[in-house]
Amino acid sequence: MSINERLQHKYALSKQGASDMMKAFVSVTCSDIVLMFPVGLLYYLIRDFLNNSITGKRIPFYVAGCIICLALIIITTYIQYNATFFATYVESGVRRTTLAEKLRKLPLSFFGKKDLADLTSTIMADCATLETASSHWIPELVGAMISTCLIAVSLFFVDWRMAIAALWVLPVAFVIVLSASKVMNRSGKKHMKLKMDCADGIQECLETVRDLKANNAQSAYMNGLETKIRAVEKHAIVNELITAVFVSAAQMILKLGIATVALVGGILLVNKSLDVVTFFMFLLLVSRLYDPMQISLQNLAAIIAAEVPCGRMDEILSHEVQTGRETLTNQGCDVTFERVGFTYNADETVLKEVSFTAKQGEVTALIGPSGGGKTTVSRLAARFWDANQGRIKIGGMEVSETDPETLMSLYAIVFQDVTLFNNTVMENIRIGRKDATDAEVIAAAKLAHCDEFAEKLPEKWNTMIGENGSELSGGERQRISIARAFLKDAPIILLDEATTSLDVDNETLIQEALSKLIQNKTVLIIAHRMRTVANADKIVVLKDGIVAEQGSPEELIRKNGIYQHMIQMQLKAEAWKI
Repeated sequence: MSINERLQHKYALSKQGASDMMKAFVSVTCSDIVLMFPVGLLYYLIRDFLNNSITGKRIPFYVAGCIICLALIIITTYIQYNATFFATYVESGVRRTTLAEKLRKLPLSFFGKKDLADLTSTIMADCATLETASSHWIPELVGAMISTCLIAVSLFFVDWRMAIAALWVLPVAFVIVLSASKVMNRSGKKHMKLKMDCADGIQECLETVRDLKANNAQSAYMNGLETKIRAVEKHAIVNELITAVFVSAAQMILKLGIATVALVGGILLVNKSLDVVTFFMFLLLVSRLYDPMQISLQNLAAIIAAEVPCGRMDEILSHEVQTGRETLTNQGCDVTFERVGFTYNADETVLKEVSFTAKQGEVTALIGPSGGGKTTVSRLAARFWDANQGRIKIGGMEVSETDPETLMSLYAIVFQDVTLFNNTVMENIRIGRKDATDAEVIAAAKLAHCDEFAEKLPEKWNTMIGENGSELSGGERQRISIARAFLKDAPIILLDEATTSLDVDNETLIQEALSKLIQNKTVLIIAHRMRTVANADKIVVLKDGIVAEQGSPEELIRKNGIYQHMIQMQLKAEAWKI
């Protein structure tokens, strides 16, 4: 693995970002070395002063030297700024975009292990931390180490005894900080977990404030949230204390370097084995050398602490994505499951040996007790997850070998949990097909009976509906979701409890509209209401992850099995009165 690849992996950088960081290392090294030039100029000035050799001829040399040093400092500082700060800000934008693009291509199995607060923190807070690391900590540390090594080599050519006296503290100081890396990593991971727990608690509080008030549970919940906040504060202090202990100890060791230089230099000076000018030069050098190294020790501690957010970003960027052909090769749109098995976790089997065919032009209903695997089957059909075993085909085309975004062009999906955007009714429906005209959007909306409520809104179709459709009722939100499916007009329609939030009248109207939509299309519908699937062409009963029954409604009624039992239980439920 090349240095560029190592940087990409370790600090979640793009290829260009890794190259820019290498340039930053060089620019900071040059800047640090140039800052030593005035020390060299001062050395010659003192030598000439002690030797009484300062004449008019030497003055232009020192004036020119000052001008050259100043020019070099300005130039290298400018280059350093562009190579570190400017390049980092560009890379930060690229990193966030790359993370978002990567998240778009990840399978839903990844999101099942993460929550919204965690992913938001990774994209925003972790990226901000790495931005600071890339612009300040990492280049300054590496640049300081390289420049110090080069200066150290040159010092050995001047006087190896004084060089040892000046430099022995550097490896000791770095070893002290590096020895704390495991402790700092463990503490950083714990601190991150506490922060995520706190963020989850705050988000949950905002999302459930209505339920908390309804149950008079605000006080108890806020007490628990305060405990989480206090835990974050407490551990933040512990984190700072750990860093301070090791960094302060290392910085104190650096201070000893000045003492050893003075002591060794004094002894050599008394023994007349060192001249005054060289002794003075070393005193100047160590004072200049240790200042950036003290900052570098702080940077090293910060970089060690940044490994936790870097790891979180690399987890996303390194995660395997779903790939496949970007062209459709299906012949028709029959959806076929062949002995499909699926597990979310190694010890939790969700589906086992599931086999059935949902034919084009027919309605295939998936029913069964809760937890039987109905929703999982629909998600596998659309390749939201990949099956662990067996094959899923659409018109003979392997779903697992087709690019997920290409595959989705075949599907129009209505989820049980509707997601709407803080936009107009018109634009929320247009998500089904972004290039649709207003007339096409309204036509699809009327099929889903959205016109019955949209026409009554203050600005009709251009009324803003609030965050996630907060201004609408549950049934109205569901109808917008169904209108999207009508607008997309895809050959396969997936309805996941699509009529759950609708009253009986609206459910009947939607079913009538669906009957017009499904001509020559494949329809997979998941429902608990037996009335919803009574006219389905085929029913697949899933129980405990297996196909317990399948056939037409009439065939299953004659079998007097699970389907018949569900009908009887629902009739009893409908007959129940308060």
